[in-house]
Amino acid sequence: MESLRRVESRGSVADTDDLDLSRMLDKQPRLNIERKRSFDERSLSELSIAGNFRHVDSYESMLSPMATRSVLDTPASSSRNEFEPHPMVFEAWDNLRKSLVFFRGQPVGTIAAVDHSSEEVLNYDQVFVRDFVPSALAFLMNGEPEIVKNFLLKTLQLQSWEKKIDRFKLGEGAMPASFKVLHDPHRKKDTIIADFGESAIGRVAPVDSGFWWIILLRAYTKSTGDLSLSETPECQKGMRLILSLCLSEGFDTFPTLLCADGCSMIDRRMGIYGYPIEIQALFFMSLRCALSMLKSDAQGKEFMERIAKRLHALSYHMRNYFWLDFQQLNVIYRYKTEEYSHTAVNKFNVIPDSIPEWVFDFMPMRGGYFIGNVSPARMDFRWFAVGNCVAILSCLATPEQSVAIMDLIEARWGELVGDMPLKICYPAIESHEWRIVTVLLWLLTAASIKTGRPQIARRAIELAETRLLKDGWPEYYDGKLGRYIGKQARKLQTWSIAGYLVAKMMLEDPSNLGMISLEEDRAIKPVIKRSVSWTW
Repeated sequence: MESLRRVESRGSVADTDDLDLSRMLDKQPRLNIERKRSFDERSLSELSIAGNFRHVDSYESMLSPMATRSVLDTPASSSRNEFEPHPMVFEAWDNLRKSLVFFRGQPVGTIAAVDHSSEEVLNYDQVFVRDFVPSALAFLMNGEPEIVKNFLLKTLQLQSWEKKIDRFKLGEGAMPASFKVLHDPHRKKDTIIADFGESAIGRVAPVDSGFWWIILLRAYTKSTGDLSLSETPECQKGMRLILSLCLSEGFDTFPTLLCADGCSMIDRRMGIYGYPIEIQALFFMSLRCALSMLKSDAQGKEFMERIAKRLHALSYHMRNYFWLDFQQLNVIYRYKTEEYSHTAVNKFNVIPDSIPEWVFDFMPMRGGYFIGNVSPARMDFRWFAVGNCVAILSCLATPEQSVAIMDLIEARWGELVGDMPLKICYPAIESHEWRIVTVLLWLLTAASIKTGRPQIARRAIELAETRLLKDGWPEYYDGKLGRYIGKQARKLQTWSIAGYLVAKMMLEDPSNLGMISLEEDRAIKPVIKRSVSWTW
């Protein structure tokens, strides 16, 4: 991907005056960090056909906006703490700032990796939407919101580009997987090239980018208390375009999203085609975040009502059919097949003999998790870290299920964490022989704090601190326990660096959790007909 192809019938940002980042920023009032009116989720119970929508104050005690800091300043956390921070913190901030990407003099993101030792740059010198999320959270927690605002506006501009791949036009709301800034020192001109999937491995469009964008917009608003960005016509339209893509009606009989393989965290074949847990959890969380930010105008109310209906259906479906614990595993083991009518127990016609042997030994008596995929005649019983952690943060998981997920992590620490947290997938991806043990500290930390189990995060962070810096902040680790630096892993991987910083800052100041965590919406009733592990 060293030379990215330009998308057909589309100009660069530098050639489009009306999409100038600086002009959009000029439209925005300068950030006032003083606390404005409470911003948080609107309860689904407040939604009515008549369209009576209002804000609900919550998490207010969780947030304390910080003064704006320069991108060249020292970490805010180091000046607030009474104790001396870990030496890795300063090293991590130094490397994170080296990864900053500038467009016309303004920071707009961080590149995927700053590994100069690798012969192949590929697309690691680009700003990835999903990779930038931990970077953005680190800057927000450090009182540096401007770079996050710039990123949100820049990707919003890219969304408006015409997107064609092999003469086929993508949906209007699609967000890019990544973008690259090209500097021309002779003409003193910056241009941007965006990748919507036309250069990706497998040519798969990123389904998760739009969801992460909405989640990050809410995180920015929660952190700063500044509602002016999310309430702009541009951001409101951007959210509606994303929602139009994922809320469209079709032939599917499930409320979950049907996706191609490689559409999310790892852009290689993982066998997650169908209804992958990561996408469903991000879908659920982005719907709830959008619900809190959409304006109550005619267009906004229509989408809010559609979101409310989808959330009810999606939460019921996921909590009932994706959830697995000891007792439910035994129920599936005894399934009858070829059942017909509404009274069928085995609704998806799953063949019990297809249950892999490892699940029976892996499942503890206490604990449970959302499995990787559920589709007709097929259940993917693998554990996926992102989907389960996001399920906790978004309250897709009930409080009891959230506790059960953390119980599972503690009970199966060796398999899921090992010597380097945290495996993105368990068991190993077929034919990859226990590779891709990705460093996902910040998600594990956030889930641990939310469930009242900070000791889990502390244990994982201490484990990471024994190796991450020494190993050069690698992209991932290999081996069953994650003992070996990944065979093709890039060093100075930004998500490893930023994820460590976010984990540290959340553990030091749990109020930071409010940026990325939602409160339970009592209107989404946790109807669970199947067993859950906490009854044992």
